[in-house]
Amino acid sequence: MTRSVSIVVPVFNEADFIPRALPSLVDQVVAVAPDAEILIVENGSTDGTADTARRVSTNPPVRVISLPDPDYGAAMRQGFLESDGDWVVNFDIDYFSGRFLETVLSQPDDVDLVIASKRDPQSKDRRSLLRRIATLVFNLLLRTVLGSRVSDTHGMKGFRRALVDDVAPQVLSTKDLFDTELVVRAERAGYRIVEVPVEVVEMRTARSSLIKRVPRTIKGLFRIRRALRSG
Repeated sequence: MTRSVSIVVPVFNEADFIPRALPSLVDQVVAVAPDAEILIVENGSTDGTADTARRVSTNPPVRVISLPDPDYGAAMRQGFLESDGDWVVNFDIDYFSGRFLETVLSQPDDVDLVIASKRDPQSKDRRSLLRRIATLVFNLLLRTVLGSRVSDTHGMKGFRRALVDDVAPQVLSTKDLFDTELVVRAERAGYRIVEVPVEVVEMRTARSSLIKRVPRTIKGLFRIRRALRSG
């Protein structure tokens, strides 16, 4: 059965957080798209995250996919490729929005990708100053290194099925940059992209270290540039 939308949520060592967050995510999704498919893609967890996700009572039940190694981008890629919705939307377990999903599903037929941009002038980004600066710096790198004109590639996004089927198999990046490369490849392929404002409220303190991610991210952007130049 083809569904209106598939929701892909990569998770890693979230056994303590899932019982609180997952029912809320499901409720917001189902209120907008009752036929939605929700895929929780656990990757390399050591705390029983997958079993916890399967035990949490939700309606409809989520589908849990497990991967052996901790890799956010690889998890997102697997979820995208296994999804079957007309739209594929990526959420995080601590960052999701029924309002954004409603915006995605209300797009006209000629829109292929919807980005919830934290950099949109109308957005309300309530994260810490450090994380807002990090987003700004990443956007500058995105424009300088890859020549992209989008203002944000991390966070919530909605992709049309045809775009996913066409572009996702070409993406080489995993870790933090799968979605960045997917967006940039879609942009270069001529798919129509719209960016919409979003309110960003952190449900908890950020778990990832910005300092550790910076060198990896810079190297990854240059790898993407080489890959795009080589065709």
